[in-house]
Amino acid sequence: METIKTIKGVNEESWAEFKSLAVRNRTNMGELFERMLEEYKKKSKENWEIVLSGKKILSDKEAEDMLEIIKASRKEYGFRA
Repeated sequence: METIKTIKGVNEESWAEFKSLAVRNRTNMGELFERMLEEYKKKSKENWEIVLSGKKILSDKEAEDMLEIIKASRKEYGFRA
């Protein structure tokens, strides 16, 4: 049994483009939405993998020194450290 869902904040132009994408791909809008969601999740995960497993910008020593400078600055100006 199909159910009707509402997506708030979608303008007419975007909705029409979404419908035409479904038609061009010879699928219904529900299947297209699921495919787009899976693709989004996959790309997000890939991006985080690149960020987390990439080359470090700072050495561990430089990072610790930077944290100490930040803590001192926050304490000097009355922010939580």
